[in-house]
Amino acid sequence: MARKLCWPAGLPTALLGIALMTGPASAQSPSREVVTTLAPTGTLRAAINFGNTVLAQPDPATGAPRGVSAELATELARRLGVPVTFLTFDSAGKVTDAGKEGAWDVAFLARDPVRAQGILFTAPYVVIEGTYMVSNASPLQAVEELDRPGTRIAVGRGSAYDLYLTRALRQAELVRAPSSAEAIDLFLRDRLEAAAGVKQPLVEYARNHPAVRVIPGRFMVIEQAVGIPAGRDAGLPFVRAFVEEMKASGFVAHALSSSGQGDAAVAPAAD
Repeated sequence: MARKLCWPAGLPTALLGIALMTGPASAQSPSREVVTTLAPTGTLRAAINFGNTVLAQPDPATGAPRGVSAELATELARRLGVPVTFLTFDSAGKVTDAGKEGAWDVAFLARDPVRAQGILFTAPYVVIEGTYMVSNASPLQAVEELDRPGTRIAVGRGSAYDLYLTRALRQAELVRAPSSAEAIDLFLRDRLEAAAGVKQPLVEYARNHPAVRVIPGRFMVIEQAVGIPAGRDAGLPFVRAFVEEMKASGFVAHALSSSGQGDAAVAPAAD
């Protein structure tokens, strides 16, 4: 079940430095049609996925979302002139499911053909890698070796890498957990051959747990983008322009760095 947190229309203190750094909005002010399309209730309902720690983390003191996706949502709401409400989830799959019920107005998810059936996406604002973690005793040494009979790979249900690996793997078996964090627990508990996930959290986990290691390389590039519900086409050009400005101005890079995710890569400008 999603956790709901409200935030005022003005920038929170943590974002004032970014607002000063980026200066006045250079994008065209949104029309009334754009505002009502993107925030039809008068509040921008932003879905935040705590399952991807590169993009969002709960504040240790308050539980409120912090990180690049929360900061983008707050800035988007400011430009629309509406307050923002955060709906927090522990997996991308749950964000997608909630979108089918009309629960949110904007979300921060990896672009995928399956998700694109119900979500309109911008170009990516961050690119990260998907890779595998195995036990130190495993004979597996390269990404290409994982797709073989008898290889069981733990994944978070509905994650970008679950959707991708479902299409890409021919012989390995995917074993799904409710979230990415629980996929690691499943991998360890059931002694599976590997766990798939976002590179940065896996590397951090392996750093603190010497019995496991991360396979070099990657099986996919994950393009994290801003999404709005299908059918709200009138708002998409504004959100696309907003994302491009946030990348070019340094807003995204600053938000990543200030949340301890400076090794994540800002996506290049859209063609």
